[in-house]
Amino acid sequence: MSSDIALRATHLSKCYQVYSTPHQRMLQSIVPRLQSVARLVGANPAPRKYCREFWALRDVNFTARQGEMVGIIGRNGSGKSTLLQMMCGTLTPSEGSTEVKGRIAALLELGSGFNPEFTGRENIFLNGSVLGLTHAEIDDRIDDIIAFADIGEFVDQSIKTYSSGMAMRLAFSVIAHVDANVLIVDEALAVGDAYFQQKCMRWLRSFREKGTILFCGHDIGAVMNLCDQAIWLDRGEVRDQGETKGVCEAYLASIHAQTAGLAQETPPKKRIPKVRTPAKLKAEPADQLIRVVEFDPDSPAYGSGDATIVEVKMTKPDGSDLGLIRGGEEVQITLRVKANASIDRPIVGFHIKDRLGQWLLGENTYLPYRDAPISLDPGMEIEARFTFDLPLLRTGPYAVAAAVASGTIDNHVQHHWVHEALVFEVKSPIEKGVLVGLPMEIEMHALSDDGSYVP
Repeated sequence: MSSDIALRATHLSKCYQVYSTPHQRMLQSIVPRLQSVARLVGANPAPRKYCREFWALRDVNFTARQGEMVGIIGRNGSGKSTLLQMMCGTLTPSEGSTEVKGRIAALLELGSGFNPEFTGRENIFLNGSVLGLTHAEIDDRIDDIIAFADIGEFVDQSIKTYSSGMAMRLAFSVIAHVDANVLIVDEALAVGDAYFQQKCMRWLRSFREKGTILFCGHDIGAVMNLCDQAIWLDRGEVRDQGETKGVCEAYLASIHAQTAGLAQETPPKKRIPKVRTPAKLKAEPADQLIRVVEFDPDSPAYGSGDATIVEVKMTKPDGSDLGLIRGGEEVQITLRVKANASIDRPIVGFHIKDRLGQWLLGENTYLPYRDAPISLDPGMEIEARFTFDLPLLRTGPYAVAAAVASGTIDNHVQHHWVHEALVFEVKSPIEKGVLVGLPMEIEMHALSDDGSYVP
């Protein structure tokens, strides 16, 4: 295997024998042996099978290099989990082979590798041992594992008392501390609160710098955002593989076609009518419910410490709570910063990101104050306000990352960056399959044979 290839599957297949009755299972276990004995004495009985073959996976080939992330997509029953289990060695292939370079860690399902009767702490030692760590190595890392999982005193409670989110947090925390070269994740990030999802996404992005990830999920947005290549499995066979965007778009087209009962996977191309200039009808903005969780000063952060973000608020421009707002209305994000040392040319800014850590929008104070910089003495505070029209966001959790630096955009010192200064939840009727929606003018007209509008 090439020095930079971390994973390889070659003609990988898995076949299961399916029996209609227990009687057939018994015959299949006895008759072939009797036929082998008969051949030794010169007989030539015709081979016979008492079962039918079900190929859960057939002839899968791919390679993944160090630093790559490969997405596995497909409908339920397409063979995704079977492929992952064979890649991590918990399932033996019927045909073909797998090659893995270095230590492999897998999060195949919630609670896999855990004993429900053991406490969380005991399961850390159990799961860590399964993943190749010695007792001494686990001892050295257990405080970091517990801190990453952030389940508090429940670490000394039985796993069977955990919620699915708590079990996932502990399982993910263990694999994040085993120094693996290859990580296999199967649908595991679908649970957990917004803070932990953000933490997992940050860790996955940092892991990619040195390791390889095989990621299976139904969240096509996550696959498109994170993965370098994708494999689309359909009924155990590779339907398409290659560049992530093209594979995912083909998969979504197929799902849409099946759902709509279309005969073909993509709708036929239509003639685009010539655009006229009709009377315009402005679209009504849609209500979206915004629930904001207050500023968390203990949120994960980094920086020099010469300045500290002491408050972050998301309100209406007049300072009142958001509550139920109309999509497209103005909101205001306010950041209050305290200087702990003398600071010249402070830059205060924010990003809004979705649950995958994708930056949707953001701004900072550099350009407006480039020609009129502010200087801060120790103990001084400044407040930056950003007022803007909040786009129509799809339903889900979002986070506001806040930061203060000094210098210029190209050459600056980061004093305090707070990853999830605020978290807000959006409940929206907007279901357009996009990350961000905008109020638009919408028009539609029937066309006559000559292309003119029908009155």
